[in-house]
Amino acid sequence: MSAPMHTRSLPSRPRAHATGASTRLHWWALALPALAFGLLMLLLAGSAEAHAATGEASGLVQVTEALLRAVG
Repeated sequence: MSAPMHTRSLPSRPRAHATGASTRLHWWALALPALAFGLLMLLLAGSAEAHAATGEASGLVQVTEALLRAVG
């Protein structure tokens, strides 16, 4: 003997296009690429003042080494 099958319908959502996906973006979908672009521009702007390596490490290298020691 078969049991009756109950189906629950989902509420319909309005769509912009019948076959298209939703076009709403999260805030980070624009913020992260913009942040990466800004950081790359800062690196490029600082490269104009680059100088030959000397015996002491730069500030960025020191910070990176400290971060790697803390993590691993």
